Amino acid sequence: MTRLAVLSYHTSPLAQPGTGDGGGMNVYVRELASALARLGHEVDVYTRRDAPGQRDHVVVEPGLRVHHVTAGPAASLERDALAAHVGEFADGVAAALRCTGAPDAIHANYWLSGLVGHRLKHELGVPLVATFHTLERVTAGAMDVASTERADAEAAMIACADAVLANCEVEADQIVRLYNADSARVHVVPLGVEHALFAPGDRAQARRALGLDDQRTWLLYAGRLQELKGTDLALETLVELERRGHDAALAIVGGPSGPGGRATLERLHGRVVEAGVIDRVRFVAPQAHHLLSTWMRAADVTLVPSRAESFGLVALESSACGTPVVASAVGGLTTLIDHGRTGYLLDERDPARWADVVERCVDPARTTSLSNAAVLRSRAYTWRRAATTLAELVEGLAVGDLVSC
Repeated sequence: MTRLAVLSYHTSPLAQPGTGDGGGMNVYVRELASALARLGHEVDVYTRRDAPGQRDHVVVEPGLRVHHVTAGPAASLERDALAAHVGEFADGVAAALRCTGAPDAIHANYWLSGLVGHRLKHELGVPLVATFHTLERVTAGAMDVASTERADAEAAMIACADAVLANCEVEADQIVRLYNADSARVHVVPLGVEHALFAPGDRAQARRALGLDDQRTWLLYAGRLQELKGTDLALETLVELERRGHDAALAIVGGPSGPGGRATLERLHGRVVEAGVIDRVRFVAPQAHHLLSTWMRAADVTLVPSRAESFGLVALESSACGTPVVASAVGGLTTLIDHGRTGYLLDERDPARWADVVERCVDPARTTSLSNAAVLRSRAYTWRRAATTLAELVEGLAVGDLVSC
């Protein structure tokens, strides 16, 4: 049995994905921790207290506990402000671990948690496993901006971590190439999908449950609203389809995220009015995970127009529901979608090209084969498999020497 201390400093696995800093990482931490617990391992997740009244300890299920650690005000903070309280969070986690005993390993998620894990590795003498979810040098390249001190911090953590987890081979290559990482310490552990929840179903019934017009072609965008995620391209694809005479509509499920999130949302609202598609776009608040599957079953096509994506969990979950995905040919998305067979990958960001591919997806001659192939492709990804791989890795680290740094 493995004891794992999971650090998720800036966002809680109990938080609603799709709003604020909540996204695929929340799902990743929760589902991976749950799968480990169900395999008999003990998992303690440490996250920052971001609201008054949160209990110190929440037992999610046998073997899985979430601990709220006071670090700064008990309020939601912008990501830039969170860095000031990393030391306080590390103090709180260290105090907790002194009471319970050192775990077999620390698993830090995102670079802010990595700062904490880097310190605790040396204080406790236990292996550090790091998952970054997004990498500054990848994001900076996609947005054509200069990298920052965050990238240097990531490089230091990658050099210090006993194991760095990549979601796919593409991300593993980026870690080695952009951060000069030791490839022997970079391990691919693909994410999973909860197939009992994300599975094919009756599209008409899903639309009735959501109050959607059953006669329209529905496009779905699900995720945080920020420039990196490319929500504007999803909207422009709808505008182009409407210009071509299609009776199409777009559901945008998610909330603003990060410093530019509000501005992104305002631009989307303005463009909807300007393009005259106000009756064809439905803005939907972030949904609980089990409700998101209903939106995926209701859609004809899911759009994932990200400028950078380490994995693309929405694409995998949509595929598991039998809804084909049209996505940017970036990062982990290129490993999830078989172009022309389970969905489509596009290098360009021209809405006309995206509309062309959506038309292929909704062509009756293609829909069934795309849907069936997408479901079968998704079956290879399970959280149990991810948890088993991680547990075996931690067990191997426990008998080895720590990386010195």
